[in-house]
Formats: sequence, structure tokens, C-alpha cells
Amino acid sequence: MTSSMLYRTAAVAGLLSAVVLLTNTAKRAGVIPATAVTQLVAPLAQVLALAFVMALYLRAGRRRGHFGAVAFALNFAAVALLVGVEFVLNLVFPHLDSGTVAELRAGPLGIALTVTSIAFLIGTALFTVSLWQQDGPPKAALFLYGAGAIPVSLRAAVPEAALQIGLLALALAICLLSAWLWTTSRQTTTLSAAG
Repeated sequence: MTSSMLYRTAAVAGLLSAVVLLTNTAKRAGVIPATAVTQLVAPLAQVLALAFVMALYLRAGRRRGHFGAVAFALNFAAVALLVGVEFVLNLVFPHLDSGTVAELRAGPLGIALTVTSIAFLIGTALFTVSLWQQDGPPKAALFLYGAGAIPVSLRAAVPEAALQIGLLALALAICLLSAWLWTTSRQTTTLSAAG
């Protein structure tokens, strides 16, 4: 697979991740019903985001050396952990009574959920900073990406409206960054063909 194809594939994965995030937001807001399909699809946002985050690192983050590598590794690990969180929240908790959910949250699962949230907050902040450079991704998209991650990471402590705004900001940021990946992949191809 050529680097251009890799970036374009990751851009499509990013766009699909954003669509799933928007679906999840609409479901949370009651705009669309929570069905077996919407619950099953929910974790795909993070699964698809793994390819997207990796491509962002390969395209721009690795130029930041060790800092970029550590920031990427932490962000990638946090997004991977979020896959598990989304499975629990969407496919397990809805089938349990509120007492059982509270009991699970009070034990090791609650600790795991909290650690995942903190890792996502720190990982996304560091990854965003590592990508913030002169010739890197668009600054507005990076700002939205970092800002959107804050209420999503703190979902248990923020009002529902703040969480939904965070999800919308993340979805928009992923769309903009996906467009940047796609555009720069074409520029890379053009430059390679010209050289």
C-alpha cells in the first residue's frame, strides 16, 4: 500500500468515525431511537479512529521525535481502551438494572472507566500539542479536537449538553483533519510524480 493510499484510507476511516460519533450524539439527544443497531454500531467510532490517529501520527506527529511518539502511543492506547468502554456502555449496561450498574461502577470497572477517561484526556491533549506545528494539520481542527475531548473525557462529571457539544466538536475536528489527510495525500502524490 502506498503512503497516499494509506492516508486516503485513514481519511475515510476518520469520516466514518465522525458519522458514528454524530449518530451516537443524536441517539443521546433522543433525535434517533436507541436500537440494537445503534447500540452495536456505537463502538465503531473508536475502532475507526484508531486508523485515523495512526495516520495523523505518521503524516505529522512523528516529526516531533520522542515527544510525538509518546503522545501518539498514549492517545492510541486511550482510544483503544475507549473501544471497551463503548462496548460496556452500549451493549452491557442497557441490559442491567440500575443497581447492578451502580455496583459495577463502584468496583474495578469504575476504576478502569476512570483511568481510561484520564488517559484519553491526557493522551489527546499531548497528541494535539505534538501536531501543533507550522506545516501540520489545520490549527482550528486541532483546537476543536483537543477542546472536544475535554467534556468527552469528563462525561461522568459534566452536564449532558456539554458532553454532546464535545462529541460534536470531536466529529467536526475529525472531519476537518480527515479532509487534511486526504488533501495532503494528493499533494504528496503530485509532488512524487513531478519529481
